[in-house]
Amino acid sequence: MEQHELLRYIVRSLESAGIRYLITGSMASIVYGEPRFTNDVDIVIQIHEEDISRLKGCFPENEFYFSEDAAAKALRNKGQFNVIHPSTGFKIDFVIRKDEPFDDSRFGRIKRLKATEDTEANFASPEDVIIKKMQYYKMGGSEKHLRDITGILKVSKEMIDYGYIENWAKKLELSDVWQAILKRIGIRSKH
Repeated sequence: MEQHELLRYIVRSLESAGIRYLITGSMASIVYGEPRFTNDVDIVIQIHEEDISRLKGCFPENEFYFSEDAAAKALRNKGQFNVIHPSTGFKIDFVIRKDEPFDDSRFGRIKRLKATEDTEANFASPEDVIIKKMQYYKMGGSEKHLRDITGILKVSKEMIDYGYIENWAKKLELSDVWQAILKRIGIRSKH
């Protein structure tokens, strides 16, 4: 199974199971920014306890590793769990949607885009991808997040709502990271 086939499979499975989702992380960064290698798919999902068995049913045991215990724990902790496709090593990181204003905003701003040649999917907006990557950068300092952000700002600069990012950067205490990114790419803050 190629990565684009896995993505198509995930999207179609989630949609046929009626599970609300949005693709974020590296896959979204590639859609809005510059191509790079990734072996995982990050997806925020909105599920309840009764949805876990339905979600597991999307991933047959002979092809995927899916731990219902890990999914239930992630749901309780509003964390994440992964599903693995052992024959390829691809990993699906399912992040549980939180009952917070930022996640409400992200789900309200979903962009329906082409995920593969024959499949459309729900993606986080480019601004929301940038904001999450700033959070991850602040937590761990990984340069890959900054590279992804600058790639998005270069490729998709005309569609970016800078005011939206600045507003959330302020609310989420990320203004210092945002200002450093703008300085790094030579953009003056407009707000």
